[in-house]
Amino acid sequence: MGEAYQIRDQELPYFLTFQVVGWAAVFTRKAYRDFILENLTYSRKEKGLYLFGYVIMNNHIDLVVQRKDGKLSDWVRDFKKFTSKKLVKLILENPQESRREWLKMIFEYHAEFNKRSGDLQFWTHENHAIELFRLEMIESRMKYIHENPVRAGIVEW
Repeated sequence: MGEAYQIRDQELPYFLTFQVVGWAAVFTRKAYRDFILENLTYSRKEKGLYLFGYVIMNNHIDLVVQRKDGKLSDWVRDFKKFTSKKLVKLILENPQESRREWLKMIFEYHAEFNKRSGDLQFWTHENHAIELFRLEMIESRMKYIHENPVRAGIVEW
């Protein structure tokens, strides 16, 4: 992982991107988006996460977050570990999922190149963490998050 995109100051808010391996368009399915939303809600209520803004795109999630106890890296690790295992299970055990074999192939392929992933890998290991140490930076990233679905043609402004 590059030095430039690491969570250094655990106390500050960060812009993070959680990307699905191979840019696979997993979140086109409502059930998978809902699962992410449930986990973000849980993280806010039970894990002390300040969630300033987020967007779930078809193949990644952008967030502006901060942790009450200053342990943001721990939350990122736990969130990605839990959601990756559960999402892979939801996908591979869903008889209605027409892309099941194709997605499994993508998850297996990317796991081959990463010893920590096991047999299947859902998220990339990069988080593209950008420290937001000024209010203008937070505002800029929030604007980016809000405009992301517009730029992708998912919604109109």
